[in-house]
Amino acid sequence: MATALKYLRGYPANLLQQVSLLLEQGRLGDYLQQRYPEQHGVQSDKALYAYAMQIKQEYLRNAPGLDKVLYDSKLDVVKHALGLHTAVSRVQGGNLRAKKEIRIAAVFREAAPQFLNMIVVHELAHLREFEHNKTFYKLCEHMLPGYQQLEFDLRVWLTWRSSAQQ
Repeated sequence: MATALKYLRGYPANLLQQVSLLLEQGRLGDYLQQRYPEQHGVQSDKALYAYAMQIKQEYLRNAPGLDKVLYDSKLDVVKHALGLHTAVSRVQGGNLRAKKEIRIAAVFREAAPQFLNMIVVHELAHLREFEHNKTFYKLCEHMLPGYQQLEFDLRVWLTWRSSAQQ
C-alpha cells in the first residue's frame, strides 16, 4: 500500500489509514467528486499565464516578474508533485538576464479550480521564498486560506488518479 500512497508520504498514519480505506472500498473518487465537483476552465498556456499574473498582481506586486507560465506534459508529477519554478539566466548584450518561469504538470488541466489555485499560489510563493520553510507556507496560507488542506486533498486526488490508471 506504500506505493499506492506515494503522494502522501510524511502525513500522519491516521490520515493514511482513512485514504487507504476509501481507496480499498473504491469510494475515494466519489469522495473527491463530492468535495470538488467542478473542473477549472484554464486550459491554454495563455489563460494560465493570465490566471497566475492576476494572483501575482493581487498578492506579490513587488516580486520579480514572470516571463512564462505554462502547462508542461514532460513534468514528472512524482518528482515535482505540484509544478516547477525556474530562473533561466541568459546573456543579452553585456547584461545577464534571468527569466522566471512556472511550469505546471499538464495533468492538472483536469483538476478542480481549487487545486489549480493552490498549485499557482505555491509556485508564485517561490518568487519570494525559495525554500519550503515556515515563511513559505505562511505566505501560501496568506494568499490562499486553507492552503494546507488543499495541498493534502490535491495529493489525495493524485493518489486516486494513479490508482484508477492501474
